[in-house]
Amino acid sequence: MHPENAKTLGTMGGELPPLELLRSFEAAARRLSFTLAAGELHLTQSAVSRQIQQLEASLGVLLFERRHRSLALTEAGGVMQRAVTDSLERLRDATARLRATSAPRQVAITSTPGFASFWLIPRLARFTESHPQVDVRVSATLEVLDLESSRIDLAVRFVPIGRGIGTALFEESVIPLCSPQLAASLREPSDFSKLTLLTVDYPDHGEAPTVDWEPWLRVMGLEHLRVKSTLRFTLYTDAVAAAVAGQGVVIGRLPLLRDLVQTGRLVAPLGEGAASHRGYFVETSRRAAGNRDAQEFAQWLREEAEAAQRG
Repeated sequence: MHPENAKTLGTMGGELPPLELLRSFEAAARRLSFTLAAGELHLTQSAVSRQIQQLEASLGVLLFERRHRSLALTEAGGVMQRAVTDSLERLRDATARLRATSAPRQVAITSTPGFASFWLIPRLARFTESHPQVDVRVSATLEVLDLESSRIDLAVRFVPIGRGIGTALFEESVIPLCSPQLAASLREPSDFSKLTLLTVDYPDHGEAPTVDWEPWLRVMGLEHLRVKSTLRFTLYTDAVAAAVAGQGVVIGRLPLLRDLVQTGRLVAPLGEGAASHRGYFVETSRRAAGNRDAQEFAQWLREEAEAAQRG
C-alpha cells in the first residue's frame, strides 16, 4: 500500500468511512459486480475496486470474496450491506423531506383565456385566502398543453361532453347577450339581421364566421340568418369586451358570463338559450398526485362549480 494511503487510513480510527466509499460499496454489494457498480456511479471499474479495497483496509476485514468472474459477499460484507443500505435510505428520506419542506408550495393550472378571465380569476381570492402559502400559477391559453412536459398540475379543458377526461365541472349553454342599450332594438330573433354579430375565430373550425353561434341559431331555426356585419376576434374575452361596449351581440357562454348578466352589464334580450353540448372538465397530471395543494385546488374547483350551479 502506498505510504500516503496508509497514513490516511491510519487517521480514520473510529470515524465513519467517507460517504463515497459507502456509496461504492452499496452499489457493488447490490449488483455483485464492480463493473456494473462503476457504470451506475459513472466511475471506472478500477476506481470502484480501489475504493472497496480502501474500505476493507479501514475496517480490517474482507467484504467480498473475489471469485473467478464473480463476487460474493463475506459474512462481514453482509452485515455491512444491511447497515449501509439502511443508513443511505434514511439519508435519502430525510433529504427528500427537508427539500419538500423548504420548496415553495405551488399549484400550476392551465385553462382557456375565457374560463380564466370570467370564471376562475373572480373566484381565485377565495382559494388564496384559505391557502395563503400556496402560489397559484395560471396559464391561460388556447393551446392544449401537455401537463407532464409543461410541469402543470391541473387543466380545465373545454371539450365536447363525450370527450371529457376527468371530473366534469359544468356543461355549457349559449344565449345571445348584448349591452342594455342595444337590447332595446331586439324584440324577436329576426331583428339580429340588423345588428353586428361578434364572433370568434377557432382554428379547428376553419373560416366559418359564426361557428360559435351555430347551436343557438340551429335551435331558433335561423341557420341561414343574414346579418348586417360581423366583427371577428381571436379571443373570446375580446368579443365579450366589445359586447359590453355596445358594439354588437355576442354569443354568451353560461355559466362563464353569469356574473356580467347578474350585474346588468350584459342582458339576454330574447331570454332563450341552447345547449352547446360542450363542457368544462378538470384533468389532473401524474405529478399532482404528490402535490396536496393541487388536490385541494381541484376539490375547491368542484365546490365552486357546485355552488355556482346552485346559485
